[in-house]
Amino acid sequence: MNDNTAARTAMVDRQVRPSDVTSFPIIEAMLAVPREDFAEPRSKPVAYVDAPLPQGGGRFALEPRVFAKMLDGARIGPDDLVLDLAPGLGYSTAVIARMSAAVIAIEPHETLAAAAADALSANEIDNAMIRQSAPEEGDAAHGPFDAIFINGSIGEAPQALLNQLKDGGRLVAISMAGQNGRAVAIVRSGDKFSTRRLFDATAPMIPGFEKAAEFAL
Repeated sequence: MNDNTAARTAMVDRQVRPSDVTSFPIIEAMLAVPREDFAEPRSKPVAYVDAPLPQGGGRFALEPRVFAKMLDGARIGPDDLVLDLAPGLGYSTAVIARMSAAVIAIEPHETLAAAAADALSANEIDNAMIRQSAPEEGDAAHGPFDAIFINGSIGEAPQALLNQLKDGGRLVAISMAGQNGRAVAIVRSGDKFSTRRLFDATAPMIPGFEKAAEFAL
């Protein structure tokens, strides 16, 4: 077992499992994806610490515990089409790709999007596509989606984005109100949307999602 494999195992055993995440697809994916391959060079030595991971451009990847619990709330299945928003260097995209049929990722930062595409290719992940665009707009042309995963906090889930969910689809994000935040899952049922609180969490705001929330928590 090399050092990075040992670090991934320790991350799962000490951060993910103790957070009541027991889903095998999540555990398997997080054990398989080399998190250091999706980190900026100076952050590779700390890729597995229990803290947000710097991505460059002022962006951070969610800490493993929060990321895993949000994945659990998204209930991603092997036949699902997933929209991954603001993935930075693409770690979330790589993990979700192992859990789903296909992933479309939207990253607003041009340099991060290009680096994420390179990292996905280097790891031979061929069921994921990354585009440089505005994440709050989603990707209606390739939807609707079984799940939408937002890698950070939002003040608003735009209706145009919610409309890209399939019936029964889930959008998972961290909703911030001042200094307080909580991870939520918004579920579509026909033309109606219900919100389920998952757990308390905070994360940096994703550009484009700053407006006051339009859904009830």
